Amino acid sequence: MSATVSQIDELKTTPWSGGRSPFNVEYGKMMMWFFLLSDAFTFSSLLIAYGALRFSAPTWPSPSLVFQSVPGTSIEHGAPLVFVGLMTFILIMSSVTMVLAVEAGHRNSKKEVIWWMIGTIIGGVMFLSCQALEWNHLHSEGFWWSAIPNKETLQEFFEKGVPFAQQQMTSHQFANLFFTITGFHGFHVFSGVIINIIITINVLLGTYEKRGSYLMIEKVGLYWHFVDLVWVFVFTFFYLV
Repeated sequence: MSATVSQIDELKTTPWSGGRSPFNVEYGKMMMWFFLLSDAFTFSSLLIAYGALRFSAPTWPSPSLVFQSVPGTSIEHGAPLVFVGLMTFILIMSSVTMVLAVEAGHRNSKKEVIWWMIGTIIGGVMFLSCQALEWNHLHSEGFWWSAIPNKETLQEFFEKGVPFAQQQMTSHQFANLFFTITGFHGFHVFSGVIINIIITINVLLGTYEKRGSYLMIEKVGLYWHFVDLVWVFVFTFFYLV
């Protein structure tokens, strides 16, 4: 007795019939998507907490006053968003080099994959270095976890007329959330740099060339693009709003 396939289960092969199942995805790539989804929930909860405190507070440190210097240079005032704009540009460019590495992997071009991965790693290291400079600058101003500047310095980061008690309360919230969220994101960038270094070493050793596929580059690329996307939201919440 021959087995029969029901009409609904039969694979449709015509141009307008849907074709291959969208769930027929490589296991490792699907697991990466699951991880990124769970990580997105974590970042979302942190940013929602920040937004709830930020918009329920009577006042808040002004981003244009807090982030108006360029750490590592003599520019201490009058350059709001310049330094963080540079950080954002560096991270976006590292995402571009990652795209090019994935594209080169699809063509099995080992040499190009190596160079684009190295470019991505350099971009990640530059971003982390900029973040370290910014953290060091804010720490020198007096901001840290559960720590804020003295009264004279603190008043520089608020509009005139804000009571000092309100400045103290919201500055503590700002400092705790800023270092927690940007630190958590920085940890992801650091992890991505380490993973990219390991993957690049494997490319140099010919691991993926022997497998006949550079799919691993695409998997780590998903993670790197996610880190870049999260930074867009962090940038918006802390530096623009």
